[in-house]
Amino acid sequence: MTTETSGERKRVVILGATGSIGESALKVARDIPERMEIVGLAANSNAEKLAAAANETRAQSVCLVDETKIDALQRALTYKPRIFAGQKGLREIARLTNAEMVLVAIVGTGGLRPALAAIEAGKDLAVASKEILVMAGEIVMREARDNDVQVLPVDSEHNAIFQCLEGKSSLDVRRIILTASGGPFRETPGKDFDSIIPEQALKHPTWNMGPKITIDSATLFNKGLEMIEAHWLFGVEMKRVEVVIHPQSIVHSMVEFADGSTLAQLSYSNMCFPIQYAVTWPHRVPNSLPPLDFSKLSRLEFFTPRYDDFPALKLARRAGETGGTLPAVMNAANEIAVAGFLDRQVRFPDIWQIVEEVMNRHTSVAHPDLDAILQADQWARNEAQGYLNR
Repeated sequence: MTTETSGERKRVVILGATGSIGESALKVARDIPERMEIVGLAANSNAEKLAAAANETRAQSVCLVDETKIDALQRALTYKPRIFAGQKGLREIARLTNAEMVLVAIVGTGGLRPALAAIEAGKDLAVASKEILVMAGEIVMREARDNDVQVLPVDSEHNAIFQCLEGKSSLDVRRIILTASGGPFRETPGKDFDSIIPEQALKHPTWNMGPKITIDSATLFNKGLEMIEAHWLFGVEMKRVEVVIHPQSIVHSMVEFADGSTLAQLSYSNMCFPIQYAVTWPHRVPNSLPPLDFSKLSRLEFFTPRYDDFPALKLARRAGETGGTLPAVMNAANEIAVAGFLDRQVRFPDIWQIVEEVMNRHTSVAHPDLDAILQADQWARNEAQGYLNR
């Protein structure tokens, strides 16, 4: 890249603008206005919050998936952007001609079709929703190669690996080591899991996130999904992807190379770091985020996960190694099981049990197309719902 273009602003569309990642992306845009311009904002149903973000950024286009709230959105806007609505609108805003990058921060499966629409339109993808690569990693990465676009990870762990791998071949990698905080039950004995209630599981020790991802961090399914994501993003087999518990959440992930050297990326727990790097890559830009104060970091600890007490990691490894539609089935069953736990329909350990039961009943389809993936996703939801109803 020439020095002339290195200083240009990146025009970005944010899908999932009212969630925690969307809020962090807005902060980054405020912090580095000369490098990031928000040209599109999309949200599911929070019309007021979407309007507030649009009024601040003056984004040229906004999209609200919930079409019943379009009137409320229009009333709350102080200017006249182009307005898209529904699932179709989400795909249209992802293809905006004046955008160079689409940040996908939609929880669950809803980000998959707009992500593929963005890739087809030649936009670089910044991925914050794990489900896209867990469900359809093979399709997404193939489409990105065919359309010559970048897939840049926004998850703090994958962004860390991306930074550690910069310019290196995946053939040189011995292990990708994902760090996990261990969640709120890192030291809770397995025998006490039956009595865990949602309020306890929603108290994450280091990150402030939405309820679904917070429960996933408590069960370690979050880390399981990240293992599969890393496999697709970085082109390494599942057996080279490992997890280590690191309660301080300062080392965001590590890469061990063939010669025994290990590179790690460190920063405070703040999603603005990885979002900014995805937007400004391959450049590094000054910002107002706090640098690490090593004199205050008394210790950095690392532990082996308790695989028997937290079966999510083994289930994810199995799903990733089997491939095909099984990761989509694992992901969908987990979504339903988590919702059931939050609604107090099932106990905490039932989450793993429901996912395992549904996985055991599924016959995986190899190299599935998008329809087969979405069919498997729906099948798994129905199966998991059946367990909840019983």
